[in-house]
Amino acid sequence: MTRIYIQEVATRDGFQMEDRFVPTDDKIALLDQLSDSGIDKIEVTSFVSPKAIPNLRDAEEVMNGIKRKEDVIYTTLIPNVRGAERAAACQADEVNLVASVSETHNRKNVRRTVDRSFASFKEIADYLSGTGIAINGTLATTFGCPFEGAIDENRVLELAEAYLELGAVGITLADTTGMATPNQVHGLCEKVRDRWPDLPVTLHFHNTRGMGLANVIEGIRAGVSRYDASLGGLGGCPFAPGATGNICTEDLVHMLAFMGYDVNADLDKLINLSKHLETLVGHEVPGQVIKAGKISDLHEQPAFSK
Repeated sequence: MTRIYIQEVATRDGFQMEDRFVPTDDKIALLDQLSDSGIDKIEVTSFVSPKAIPNLRDAEEVMNGIKRKEDVIYTTLIPNVRGAERAAACQADEVNLVASVSETHNRKNVRRTVDRSFASFKEIADYLSGTGIAINGTLATTFGCPFEGAIDENRVLELAEAYLELGAVGITLADTTGMATPNQVHGLCEKVRDRWPDLPVTLHFHNTRGMGLANVIEGIRAGVSRYDASLGGLGGCPFAPGATGNICTEDLVHMLAFMGYDVNADLDKLINLSKHLETLVGHEVPGQVIKAGKISDLHEQPAFSK
């Protein structure tokens, strides 16, 4: 059965949205346990201004404190050359660049046009040239924008090409505000795969409208094998009214494992980590499997009177 790669984003996409600051030592311990759980890639943190995202103000301490495993890719989100310098100093395996396909969302998110974002990405790519640090290019609002509505698929392809011209080794198509539908996902992914059949493509879904896992199935059907997910279903988008968290890592792994897909992640370890996560963030997380249990967790049969 097809190998599916699970890429964890809770300690970046999830923690940045939390009201409570998770202590640095607790982050490091969680990341080390995620590394041991069989996750294929971890987006550890983001090298952004602490004023912009106070919850990630310990990015260097976290990156330098984790125990790295050879078979796990450790990536960080960066917004500019200063972020690239910090990522390089911490020996990140990869950096993740993010631009919205939607002009309105990009201006709201980073206060610049999409063209200006890519101009700054060129500076980042020049700085990282020769360092051995890979670049992944993420396209936010790929499947819809809460301000502009439908997104032109040709524009998605055009910006993917712009990332590749900068030297990106992978592309992430992000449903930032949970507007994607399964048929839309399948259609766009087929176009991307047809144009770049050997390109590593990641899908990044939010479960804002409850279609996240259905979108994964259609992505797999279109040939995409890499998926971002967040432990417990943490996350969201600060610039989209009503946006909820990312698809839940343990729910995703549970679905794929019981469908017979080849996943390296250990479901039982992830379920235990998600339960522990609730103590770190101080509230219940949206994940379903930690509430209902696995479909193989049977209950004792009731005794019936004769």
